[in-house]
Amino acid sequence: MESIILASGSLRRQGYFRLLGLPFSVMSPQIDESYEGILPPRELAGDLAVRKVRRALELIRNSPPWILGADTLVELDGEVLGKPGDRSLAAAMLKKLQNREHRVVTAMALYNRRTQNIDCRSVSSSVTFAPLGDGEIEWYLDTGEWQGVAGAYQAQGLAACFIEAIHGSYSAVVGLPLHECYVMLRENGYEYGAKQE
Repeated sequence: MESIILASGSLRRQGYFRLLGLPFSVMSPQIDESYEGILPPRELAGDLAVRKVRRALELIRNSPPWILGADTLVELDGEVLGKPGDRSLAAAMLKKLQNREHRVVTAMALYNRRTQNIDCRSVSSSVTFAPLGDGEIEWYLDTGEWQGVAGAYQAQGLAACFIEAIHGSYSAVVGLPLHECYVMLRENGYEYGAKQE
């Protein structure tokens, strides 16, 4: 199999690449993740994923390999909850999410080294949080899991204690929709899995 550059520093995505048995290297291209609330969450996640791939292409320049970038956003009532900058912002996000259903959107952008095109796809799932007391929120914040993640929680971590339901793709909520990633790779001609008929 050809090596893929994973344009993401996410340990969760790296773990999924290892699970899939994909040969990869990691590049964490720094991009401006600010936004002005003009794009709907699904398009915004796609835009950020594509920006990561394009930045990786700028850094590589000559003979780029396959590149996959991804971005995950949390959306509640039309408001995008990004990565909280500090503990107080994380606490505010968790208070908004508790006892509510919200959407998690993960977009993937794949640079096809053969066609030199970028294919972008996204998956939206809904997550329902249980009611949370202030003590539970403080307990979770003490874990530090909220740092560097959209919506201030990790579904694969201790926040699973607070999640009543997930409708859609669990792996997308974690950061990489595995089924859609598999399909996207194969539809772009990347040789992976069973031989295509």
